Amino acid sequence: MTKNLTEGNSLALILSFTLPVLLGNLLQQFYNMADTSIVGLYLGSNALAGVGASSSVQFLVLGFCMGLTTGVTIPVSQRFGAGDIGSMKKYIFNGMVLLAIISLIITLLCVVFCSQILHILSTPDDIFENAYNYLVVTFAGIPLMICYNYMGGILRAVGDSKTPLYFLIFSTVFNLGLDVLCVMCWGLGVLGAALATVVSQGLCGVLCFIFICKKVEVLRISKKDCVFSKKSMVTLLSMGIPMGLQFSITAIGSMILQSANNSLGSVYISSFTAVTKLKQFFFSPFDALGVAVSTFLSQNLGARKKDRIIKGLWQGTAIGVVYGLLLGILLCNCGSKLAELFVKKEETEVLKYAGEYARALGIFYWLIGFLNIWRPSVQSIGYSGKAMFAGFFELAARSLVTWIFVPVYGYTAICYADPMAWIFSLCFIIPVMFIALKKI
Repeated sequence: MTKNLTEGNSLALILSFTLPVLLGNLLQQFYNMADTSIVGLYLGSNALAGVGASSSVQFLVLGFCMGLTTGVTIPVSQRFGAGDIGSMKKYIFNGMVLLAIISLIITLLCVVFCSQILHILSTPDDIFENAYNYLVVTFAGIPLMICYNYMGGILRAVGDSKTPLYFLIFSTVFNLGLDVLCVMCWGLGVLGAALATVVSQGLCGVLCFIFICKKVEVLRISKKDCVFSKKSMVTLLSMGIPMGLQFSITAIGSMILQSANNSLGSVYISSFTAVTKLKQFFFSPFDALGVAVSTFLSQNLGARKKDRIIKGLWQGTAIGVVYGLLLGILLCNCGSKLAELFVKKEETEVLKYAGEYARALGIFYWLIGFLNIWRPSVQSIGYSGKAMFAGFFELAARSLVTWIFVPVYGYTAICYADPMAWIFSLCFIIPVMFIALKKI
């Protein structure tokens, strides 16, 4: 099941690793989109706005957790590449302890202050109840989400990107069935949609854990590996916290933008929500490629093979840029039509503004071919702290757009906030990458 990425054709290895991760990401987005589609088409645009009104704060919290989990698996990948299995297993155990403690703290704080968070986001009264129900269930499921991401992460760290996909396929089918039962049969509304997603992710995490314990000997933890190590904890935190904060800092900018968009009314919220779901779905190949390239770089860093690191980085970047260009053409020409996945055809005003947002993203989408590959790559070769500052540049861009341009240009300015954030972030991450490669 494991795969050594330090030998063989780099492009072939990256592509073979990317495909299962991509399919897994698409499945995750698919069942998120299924929630949104069922809510929008079955419960109406008001319920859809309720789900979308908190999307930025979900990105803030869940993004931190996912970034933290990804960072914690980097030393696992590096030790595997170096052939140091003993140290790798100690990192796995200490990572489990660390993530369990952090996930419980985050869950408690978010559930308790859920209502206050929605007030900060200027959530309109007519959608507040739906937004609260969806968000509080999502927050309550944070430990289950972290469990899946960590189990899948350590499997991918040792080169196995297929097994997490198999469990995710089962989980997706389960999620769709539960969506239909909770929303359409049991009448639980948006709360049921959130519940279906949380339960499905938890099931996927448990299945991964059982598989690792029974089938993957190299990852199986014995009693001698279950030793708390201060040094390991420090290393894991130094990798995980910056990656988590990077997501969170980026999300703070999205929250500022979301708050400004929420103040424009439910029509704009529905348009923004529909395209945001499309954006997240189309981001999946970038994210999968970023995981593949960063894992490739981590293992080769452990094996001290600089030439393969440089070659793999540029090959992955080329694939990402080409995909971004093709997708940009699709968004520019078919944005409104794609938004009909979540919005009824009769709601022409919502679809009109959705098309405007999609076109703005499409023009600049090729930039993500650099950003979403170079940023995790910088982190994977030991510069998590520096990569974190890319998030500050995104925050600055979204804040400037919100405070300066939204009062003048309204929704049009909101549409171009993301591309502005990507440009700002790239101005920082590109020179950092060249410096990091030079210092290897």
